[in-house]
Amino acid sequence: MSNHRLFALVLVALGVGWGLTQPLGKLATSTGYQPFGLIFWQLVICTLVLGTMSLARGKGLLFTRPALIFALVVAVLGTLVPNATFYTSVQHLPSGIMSILISAVPMLSFPIALALGMDRFSIARVAGLMLGLIGVAMIAAPGAGLPGHLLAFIPLALIGPLFYAMEANYVARSGTGGMDAVQAMFMASLVGMILCLPVTLATGQWIDPRGAWGVAEWGLVGSSVAHALCYAGYVWLASRAGAVFAAQCSYLVTGAGVIWAMLLLGERLQPLVWVALVVMLSGVALVQPRAVARADQGE
Repeated sequence: MSNHRLFALVLVALGVGWGLTQPLGKLATSTGYQPFGLIFWQLVICTLVLGTMSLARGKGLLFTRPALIFALVVAVLGTLVPNATFYTSVQHLPSGIMSILISAVPMLSFPIALALGMDRFSIARVAGLMLGLIGVAMIAAPGAGLPGHLLAFIPLALIGPLFYAMEANYVARSGTGGMDAVQAMFMASLVGMILCLPVTLATGQWIDPRGAWGVAEWGLVGSSVAHALCYAGYVWLASRAGAVFAAQCSYLVTGAGVIWAMLLLGERLQPLVWVALVVMLSGVALVQPRAVARADQGE
């Protein structure tokens, strides 16, 4: 199988799997659980899943300076900050709209890559960025059906895609600290868990897992397992196919997330939001061309 076909298959799997985490994440907040409590247990589950996978392959923690820097940066950029804003936003915004907003990742990844000298200027891709902004504006427009008091959560929801874009460029530029994808995310999850615990306790957001389990608890488990597997795949893809190409998984996450929200949560989007979805994904399509070329040059 050629590198391009392999990258494409991984991209599809990431999109479908990660799209599922959006409605499952909303279910996890359905009983009032707060962000850092959810993030802590998500990281515990990710550490267990990825740690088991790593140890089964004979690879454990790597205590070198590059590995520790990678784990710290990815824990902050890829988990603590974006997940805190995600769980806060998804409590108020429909899961389908959250899935649409995640498509901003590749559009935000491009100007960051450009600023770092990792990509070249392109009028078509700048047009893609503009379409992304138009799509966000359409979601915030009166005809989209969002009550006015919820509009403030749209900028908050966009913080996650911004940090994911920063993380993707960091991985593409610096690598994974001498670790493979699963090992790298195992270590990043462990470091994130250690960082998150005191914040969880200090803010009074601790979740006691010993009580009766319902939809929220199982939603968190399902979301965390899917997140762990997809995250490892995402880091692997970004390190080989480039940040912009890897960020295209948000293209599929968006479509899959909207469909999952309709199937699992019974959500229905307003016509203007469907138009915004088309505009956003059109922007992603314009950002994409150089990513395909990079994938063909992958390892």
